[in-house]
Amino acid sequence: MAQTASAMLRDIRQQIVGLDVQIPLLNGSTCQAINFDNAASTPALRSVLDTVTTFMSWYSSVHRGAGFKSRVATQAYEDAREVVGQLLGARGDQHVVIFGKNTTEAINKLARRIAFRPSDVVLSSLMEHHSNDLPWRGVATVAHIHVDALGHLDEDHFAALLHQYAGRVRLVAISGGSNVTGAIAPIHRLAELSHASGAEIFVDCAQLAPHRAIDIGALDDPAHLDYVALSGHKVYAPFGSGALIGRRATFAQGTPEYIGGGTVEIVTPTEVTWAAPPDRDEAGSPNVVGAVALAAALEALDSIDMDLIAAHEAELTTHALRRLAEVPGLRLYGDGDPQRAGTRLGVIPFTLAKVPHVLVAAILSAEFGIAVRNGSFCAQPYLSQLLGISAAELARAHAELQAGDRHNLPGLVRVSFGMYNTIAEVDTLVAALDCIARGDYRGEYVQNYVTGDYQPKGWNPDLGGYFRITANERSGAAC
Repeated sequence: MAQTASAMLRDIRQQIVGLDVQIPLLNGSTCQAINFDNAASTPALRSVLDTVTTFMSWYSSVHRGAGFKSRVATQAYEDAREVVGQLLGARGDQHVVIFGKNTTEAINKLARRIAFRPSDVVLSSLMEHHSNDLPWRGVATVAHIHVDALGHLDEDHFAALLHQYAGRVRLVAISGGSNVTGAIAPIHRLAELSHASGAEIFVDCAQLAPHRAIDIGALDDPAHLDYVALSGHKVYAPFGSGALIGRRATFAQGTPEYIGGGTVEIVTPTEVTWAAPPDRDEAGSPNVVGAVALAAALEALDSIDMDLIAAHEAELTTHALRRLAEVPGLRLYGDGDPQRAGTRLGVIPFTLAKVPHVLVAAILSAEFGIAVRNGSFCAQPYLSQLLGISAAELARAHAELQAGDRHNLPGLVRVSFGMYNTIAEVDTLVAALDCIARGDYRGEYVQNYVTGDYQPKGWNPDLGGYFRITANERSGAAC
């Protein structure tokens, strides 16, 4: 297994676009960038980029185009739909695959396509990304499932809420994996309980999809998932597409939230007959390139073997949890037990004593070439609970934010692994954090109170010199 995993890692690293890019450091040197911000977006796989490049010669309008290239492009688009469905376990007679921009759009679509009644309740949780919380608030009463001190879902409270709102719970909306702590929810166990209570379940798979195999399941399986969504930019296909997969019957009725071209069968001056799914929910010209890229990426992950990916990332997480615990003043959040690394995702949040989270991220980037993320990760209620922020502290932070002052917002630093990261990169991170903890860094960092960001004093690399849409000098007034 070790040799297989090692060979897999070497092959994967060769497949990552931009991995060899050199970036500037504060001391005047350059280094190969280390990306530990994969929970936000992953880089592209070269095989996906190659697929897109090949397809571009055949790119054309899709659906109803008489030209040969249109027919090829339409076939490619529908093939992508079939591939995505198959790899997520969808059954053609039970499920529909709807392409869109990303998981956020998919959740908003679902929130407006389920026929909620005024008395309906949606059970979400305190661990959710804002995208799997806010859309439900506009269509139903939302009750939040508690989390424990390590950020895991409180299943006893989930059962209590099902009992409290018996007969009213229309939907359970849960993240398959947390983008803050890496906690994995027992989605199929929750599905069984949801269905037994008469509810359906939606799983936000944006974080889960790059790391674990997903099977939506047949509708007659008590543990099936009714709806799932994912984003291409988190599965090594950053070409602007995502997918919502769910019950065909839900999308075969009702008015789509976006209407216009492609969503209809018949239009008269007074009447409209909507198209069958998925066309009804894909208004306008679709992102054919993004759909092709998403399918290619999921095929690539499947061919690598999701179990091998999970095993490698568990090894990274185990090593990281052990080494990070050695850094003076570093506090881990979530489940920091290395022995349970295989039961979670490789997403690790922490703080460093006496060094603001924003400053830690800035130093790692400017002086060590390491990309992490800091802040609240679009999960403010979850973060507040993990950090133990009081109501008074929250009120102060909100007041400062409303006044345009972001210099003291609470937050964490987050490291998140991709399948291509290495043990050596983890060791580089730990060494860098040890330097920061000891105050052994070069720059004098100045904070912008409006943005909250820190920048090394006197260091302003020309970002446009590394990439610009056009190499020509821009001149003249705007018109």
